[in-house]
Amino acid sequence: MIVAERADEIVGAVVYVAPGRPKPAFFEPGWAIIRMLVVDPGHRRLGVARALTEDCLRRAERDGSPAIALHTSPIMTVALSMYAGMGFVRLREAPPIFGQPCAVYVKRLAP
Repeated sequence: MIVAERADEIVGAVVYVAPGRPKPAFFEPGWAIIRMLVVDPGHRRLGVARALTEDCLRRAERDGSPAIALHTSPIMTVALSMYAGMGFVRLREAPPIFGQPCAVYVKRLAP
């Protein structure tokens, strides 16, 4: 888990899962993945989510992952826009979460 702090207050967090570690079957085992990115509502639009995602990207590159992936729902419009701007592309459907459709998004990393 990676935690973002601002003025000694936790304002966001994300789970980074390295390649080869256990993960849901709809992800490739050799990929790194991002899980449960969250930012406190009072600290949104300050770059916290991007900074957490960039930290995950650096870790995936460090770990030699060929790609990094995540899954999210179409209702997460702000997050989807950020991910698209960072180079993530929709790969395939993922199992729904609480009845909401989801998809896997992936960003290929340089070898």
